[in-house]
This record gives sequence, C-alpha cells and structure tokens, in this order.
Amino acid sequence: MILSMTGFSSTTREFPGGVLSLELRAVNHRYLDVQMRLPEELRIIEPHLREQIAGKVSRGKLECRLGLNQVESSAPTLELNRDFLAKLLSVASEVQELAHDTRGLTAGEILRWPGVLRSNELPPEVLHKLCFEALVTVLLDFNASREREGEKLKAVLLERVVAMESIIQTIKPKLPLILEAYMGKLSSRLRETLDNVDDDRIKQEFALFAQKIDVDEELSRLSTHLSEVRRILKVGGQTGKRLDFLMQELNREANTLGSKSVSTETTQASVELKVLIEQMREQIQNLE
Repeated sequence: MILSMTGFSSTTREFPGGVLSLELRAVNHRYLDVQMRLPEELRIIEPHLREQIAGKVSRGKLECRLGLNQVESSAPTLELNRDFLAKLLSVASEVQELAHDTRGLTAGEILRWPGVLRSNELPPEVLHKLCFEALVTVLLDFNASREREGEKLKAVLLERVVAMESIIQTIKPKLPLILEAYMGKLSSRLRETLDNVDDDRIKQEFALFAQKIDVDEELSRLSTHLSEVRRILKVGGQTGKRLDFLMQELNREANTLGSKSVSTETTQASVELKVLIEQMREQIQNLE
C-alpha cells in the first residue's frame, strides 16, 4: 500500500447542547509535524489525540482542528435535585437527633454535595470519549483518502519507469554502432592531420578512449535502479525516503551518460531521462 502525505477528512458529532467538529488535513513534510487547534476545555486530551494520530501517520505536516459549537437554546443550566435534597436533609436531621453536638449542613455544603445540583452540560469524560471516537473515524477516512492518492501517484511513477526503460532499451543496442561510427570519424581526421601514423598506436589509443566513453555500465545501473523502484512500489509501506534516494542515483547515472556522450542520440537520451527523473522526484515528495 502506497500512501500520499496529502490528505483531508472531517466529521461532526452532535451531543446534548451542541456539535463537535473534527478536521484533519496534511501536506508533505520531511517528518511528522502535528499541529493541534483545540478549545481550551479539550486541551487536557491533546496528548492522547497526538498519540492516536502518530499511531496511524508517520510523515507529513498535519493539522488537527477540533471545535465545539454550543447551541444557544441549550446553554448550561443548574437546577436542584429536589428528591435527592429531601433525602439528604432527612438523613442530616436524623444525625442531629442522634448526635446533639453536631451542627447542621450549611447551604454551601449542601450545594457542593454530589447529586444535589443537576446540569444539562455534558460531563467532561463523555465529551472526551466523543472526541476519541470522532478521531478514530476521521483517521480511517483520512488514511483511505491518502491511499487513493498514493495509488494515483504510484501509477504516475510506473508510467515514468516504463518510459525510462523504453529509452534504455532503444539506445543500448545502438551503442556498438555509435561507438564504431565515432571512432571511424576520429580515425579519418587523425590520418588527414598527421603523417605516418602508426596503426597499432592508433588502435591502442582508441581502445583506451573507447573505455572512457563506453556507457553500457551506466545504462545497466539505470536498469537496476528502475527495477528497485518497481520493487519498492510493489511492496509499499513507507517508500518516500527510499525512492528519493534512488532518484539521486538515477540522476547521477543519467548525468554520466550525458557527459560521456559522443552522439546526439545518447545526449538526447540523457536529457529525456533527466526530465523523467525530475518528474518522478516531484511526485515522490508527496509520498509517506
């Protein structure tokens, strides 16, 4: 599975009193950089949210935006739990009858007693759980979108690989003829310029020169690197850094091919290869 570093997903969850919204968006980056945008009342769960994200995303500049929209008609309210309060006062009265030296409960103590006041506000632990569940849903959709984008990038990269392999397969069989033609021209020029040229000496010099301009090794290494690109794309996983390294190696071989060129065909092949490599490099920058 190939994953793009570019992705987006969002969701909303209704709860008594309002709506929770969660959004994830990401672009390419050298490493994982998570930026959180949370309301103050949810700052306490930020470490857990980061942990959830890091468990599903390894690279990219990611922004997680979490919002709470309160419904005006559902503003937080407080009311007495009269049934519970009656029971509490009854028990307090019994205690005073049994222990005459005890004082009664003050109004402040009664109001602080758990269960005396009821609120329509969602308890923090329930709201936190809602956030975690929303993030799980968003991460699933987020990674699904990154996978779809990654498959598109994979197809583009394989197209470039096929194009490069075609250039290599076209130019490689022509190398002996290109070299022979170049040597023939060079030999004729030498004979026209110099008198009494020793044929053996010319052959020795040409043999050494032929080794310097021979690009068969570069073409072989290009083919090897392209095979490795295919393998990495097939295996999937975190491919971005490995493919970026291979682009450097491919570019090095294409440059060497151009510097050794003794014909317009090999020069053109070098240029076309470098264009395709650069196109691949741009796409690879978006892979995880």
